[in-house]
Amino acid sequence: MIEIIPAIDVIDGHCVRLTQGDFARQKIYHENPLEIAKMFENAGLRRLHIVDLDGAKRGKVTNLRVLETIAAGTNLTIDFGGGIKTNEDLKAVFDAGADLASIGSVAVKEAERFFEFLEKYGSEKILLGADVKGRKLAINGWQTATEIEILPFLREYSAKGVTQCFVTDISKDGLLEGSANELYAEILREIPALELIASGGVSKIEDVRELEKIGCAGVIVGKAIYEGKINLEDLKGK
Repeated sequence: MIEIIPAIDVIDGHCVRLTQGDFARQKIYHENPLEIAKMFENAGLRRLHIVDLDGAKRGKVTNLRVLETIAAGTNLTIDFGGGIKTNEDLKAVFDAGADLASIGSVAVKEAERFFEFLEKYGSEKILLGADVKGRKLAINGWQTATEIEILPFLREYSAKGVTQCFVTDISKDGLLEGSANELYAEILREIPALELIASGGVSKIEDVRELEKIGCAGVIVGKAIYEGKINLEDLKGK
């Protein structure tokens, strides 16, 4: 069964959402991320995806206090990402209560360091984050495009020990127009052992069911919940 993973994106300590990764197109949904996290937990969800957008933009973990508060105030399994660059960052994130660390930019720019993280903490603690636009990776909080193709990248990293990954199609994120199903199906055909988490574009419960059919291990849902397109009651049966 596919795992529903609600998302909390954080800027200045507030729960926000961007459209297509554009910091100029942000909307604040709640001043208190802990209240949102508790709402998810009360609905029966067990996992949470926290993105430190300030950290991703600045290249330095910034909203650690939000992580600490949510980890102390809920029993959710938390993956946290945004600005994680060093061993010290990773230790701070785990000490603050994260169960997994989401690593994106470092995995692309400093592969050797990323695989050191993987070796030190194990594949069950490191979640590879791959953000794509036009099937090519984007890094630094989606602000920097690269020429690296998603499929060869995932194939190589899977062969080197990565077991779980979330892939976000930036062109679809925040638009509520459906997810990148063709891309996810292609990834799973090529790398069937990968625990793939879909992210971006989910707008209705049918999208979740379709991703489950494709074989995705999980799906990150954000704006669709905040905008009332998906009811938390609908997710209880998943």
